[in-house]
Amino acid sequence: MGPAPFFVSLVRFVVVAEFVDRMVGSPKFAGDPVFDVHRGGKMAISSTVALRDADDLSLSYTPGVARVCEAIAEDPAVADDYTWVPNTVAVVTDGSAVLGLGDIGPKASLPVMEGKAVLFKQFGGVDAIPLALDVRDVDAFVDTVARMAPSFGGINLEDIAAPRCFEIEAALQARVDIPVFHDDQHGTAIVTLAALFNALRLTGRREEDTSVVISGAGAAGVAIARILLASGVRRIALVDRKGVIHPGRDDLTPIKAEMAYETSEWGRRGSLADALEGADVFIGVSGGSVPESAIERMADDAIVFALANPTPEVHPDIARRHARVVATGRSDYPNQINNVLAFPGVFRGALDVRASRVTESMKVAAARALSDLVGDALSEAYVIPSPFDERVAPAVAGAVADAARAAGVARR
Repeated sequence: MGPAPFFVSLVRFVVVAEFVDRMVGSPKFAGDPVFDVHRGGKMAISSTVALRDADDLSLSYTPGVARVCEAIAEDPAVADDYTWVPNTVAVVTDGSAVLGLGDIGPKASLPVMEGKAVLFKQFGGVDAIPLALDVRDVDAFVDTVARMAPSFGGINLEDIAAPRCFEIEAALQARVDIPVFHDDQHGTAIVTLAALFNALRLTGRREEDTSVVISGAGAAGVAIARILLASGVRRIALVDRKGVIHPGRDDLTPIKAEMAYETSEWGRRGSLADALEGADVFIGVSGGSVPESAIERMADDAIVFALANPTPEVHPDIARRHARVVATGRSDYPNQINNVLAFPGVFRGALDVRASRVTESMKVAAARALSDLVGDALSEAYVIPSPFDERVAPAVAGAVADAARAAGVARR
């Protein structure tokens, strides 16, 4: 048997062996439908070319592959057309803030990272590779990812605890010339803003006149505050466990001190309940609990986005007694704020134009594109489209690509 037939036979053997192992799996959780779906993992690598004979092998591997390597060595931009780089994203975590489970470590985070990769492919046509890193030092994390960056067209940071997530994103984006996007921050912010645009339209409000209270000053809360500022909302109170963040407090982290200054225009002080007095909008990303009496103190036709999942800060049925528009992070209530509405289209658009980064204007453009899809169907129970609306990813991708060109970060 020559080397080529042997190679093909070996590949077939490995594929069959992996298939059998996947089907057998571990008997420990056999019969549990959740574990059955995850058995063997939720994704696999597949070839885009045929390997039927020696001729195929000579084109896909040696000696043909050497010509492509030489071309890339001479002009690195050739990789954008002749490798997987322009359509592949790394989904990277340290497992320190996974869903509502908290710090469960990198290995335990892998089912979520695999799931994220599947969503990238399903909704955006983007290939994604899950990478769980056993490192907590910011510099070491950034250095590790930066060294792998030549293999990818973008980096999606996932489930990294604050404030480390802010430092990692900023430092990594400074090291690489491809988009770095922390979805827990920016995906949540984009979809929240999209829903808010429509809620404001429904209640007859303007961004510049609207007062917003954000409960939670972690990754999502800070990103929401920033995108609201970029979209024209000025009256914002960002609240942590000790109350409204404001420049007069001496117990703030660097990122909170920055946000205290940026959100100081409204001038609110005191507790969450104090901030909600007469407020137009409540956005909860804290996982805490808000009493009905505080929601009752809000303005007429209030807007309540209680996004903690699975337990919202205020139960939707209670919120509806006092608010005209209610959204949650859950799929069993109307108006689900789901990140899958944003990140596949954001990366699709950024990759299509070879963007070097994702700017704030690109995020706002994504939110407006999402918002516009609701159109004349707008109602209290429909301020954000469904993740299964096939228009979502193309609309977001197109808006992001246009905004990238306008911002001067597109290279195609």
